[in-house]
Amino acid sequence: MKPPEKSSISIVAPCYNEELVLDEFLSRTHAAGNATGFDYEIILVDDGSVDGTWGKIDAAAKTEPRVRGLRLFRNHGHQLALSAGLHEASGDFILTIDADLQDPPELLGDMIALMRAQEADVVYGKRRSRAGETRFKLWTAHIFYRVLRAMTAVDIPSDTGDFRLMRRDVVYILNAMPERHRFIRGMVAWIGGRQIPIHYDRDPRFAGQTKYPLRKMIRFSIDAITSFSRYPLTLAIYVGAGMGALSFFLGLWSIVSYFFLNTTAGWTSLMTVVTLQFTLVFFCIGMIGEYVGRVFESNQNRPLFTTRTRVGCGLNCADMSREPNRQDTT
Repeated sequence: MKPPEKSSISIVAPCYNEELVLDEFLSRTHAAGNATGFDYEIILVDDGSVDGTWGKIDAAAKTEPRVRGLRLFRNHGHQLALSAGLHEASGDFILTIDADLQDPPELLGDMIALMRAQEADVVYGKRRSRAGETRFKLWTAHIFYRVLRAMTAVDIPSDTGDFRLMRRDVVYILNAMPERHRFIRGMVAWIGGRQIPIHYDRDPRFAGQTKYPLRKMIRFSIDAITSFSRYPLTLAIYVGAGMGALSFFLGLWSIVSYFFLNTTAGWTSLMTVVTLQFTLVFFCIGMIGEYVGRVFESNQNRPLFTTRTRVGCGLNCADMSREPNRQDTT
């Protein structure tokens, strides 16, 4: 009788200028993978780093067969780097985690146990606390998730990141989704299935600096909202109606003032109406342009990311013929 096939895990970690943290990340992640008793691989995606990150990844892949390295041609951003790693993953379970060790790899065993006990498709990390972050970032993150949930029909969990364990079938569906401006935690929520949280306290960065300054946070927020909601377009209609009504009453007041209050409807009233109207026009054009621009980029059919180099073979080292069951996503 053939013994049951051992399950396997792919651990996917995007890396951008993480030279100072990679040794510790690999040490702790290997320990977490070994503790599960499963076959595992660690896929490190170098997202165009300009420090010694790739050298660390290359050396690790050449000395440890469980490590695979993927080097992108340039910096594509966290979400596309994560997507590149998900396309490479071949495990029955896939863990996505950042390499900065804010999310503890030691939770892997608990996530697998919870997934099996609850027959879940996704187990996502939900933060109880976030150490080492400014009040401004905590406040803006709190507001962002509440606004996003209010504006979208998809139930996107609040206070979460891209720290999650997924079954293979979920990743097949995710890889088949063609969005260019990817908000992966929202895309996973859209897929559905049974998705449950595991609560944890987020640690400060082990070393290095944050890769999400204010500019990237704003861009990320715009991607999230415009990828999962048409509410801004609807909002433009209501804003237009409100601004039109205000302009009408301002114009009416100018006429009443001219005939009954012995005042001249002058430059101030005229400029007020014109300013309100131009504000409305530019607001609507900008919002529509954001959506039209996304349609334009999607129609270009460019690849989501470009890969320069691959090193290591991970799970493929043991059995190249093994192929997980695929699920039709059409």
